[in-house]
Amino acid sequence: MKLPDKTTTMESAIAAIPDGATVMLGGFGVPGTPFLMIRELVRQNKRDLTIIKNDANETGMGVDHLLVAGCVRRLITTHLGLNANAIRMMNAGEIEVEFCAQGMLAERIRAGGAGLKAIVTDIGIDTEMGAGKPRVEVNGETAMIETALRADVAVLHAAQADPFGNLCYAATARNFSPLMAMAAKTVIVETEKLVALGALAPDHVHTPGPFVDHVVHIPELSEEYAVVRR
Repeated sequence: MKLPDKTTTMESAIAAIPDGATVMLGGFGVPGTPFLMIRELVRQNKRDLTIIKNDANETGMGVDHLLVAGCVRRLITTHLGLNANAIRMMNAGEIEVEFCAQGMLAERIRAGGAGLKAIVTDIGIDTEMGAGKPRVEVNGETAMIETALRADVAVLHAAQADPFGNLCYAATARNFSPLMAMAAKTVIVETEKLVALGALAPDHVHTPGPFVDHVVHIPELSEEYAVVRR
């Protein structure tokens, strides 16, 4: 059986994302953030997006371009501390922000990819992040229900990919990207290096091809990627 070639252009891959979509963006700070895909979302003027990402990047980078362009309605994230513009927009009511503890964000995404509706935890139960969430008793202790997270689209950055969509991430890009690839209906990946099918050793495949729908080769990186020194 011949495996399908999933390579495509960035323009056509992003064009399939509708306004109002929930979009997971890979990345842990700079590593794994799909900067060029984010630029294309802005260029195509996608609107009313719900963005799920570990962070809002820094001012003038990544997610900030989406915020400045007015593409984002809601942001689900762990912190905004590096992006003064995101903080200003939140305080001004220009965007909705849901904060989630970093480990819990990863677990909610993992649960979504595993087909679960929610998870039960006591993490953050006595904080603002736990306010208003349903409570249950488990083994005599109070816990709360955190809903699982799924998305219409996951947009990721890989260090290497083959045409079928087997992916290899670099360093901390692995923190969220493999989970997001399992928790979205459609997965779009930009890759620095496109290799032949079979070139990736099995142990180096962090996301298997069946989870991936579209692969875009980006032979030239923008200045934003230069923050990472490998």
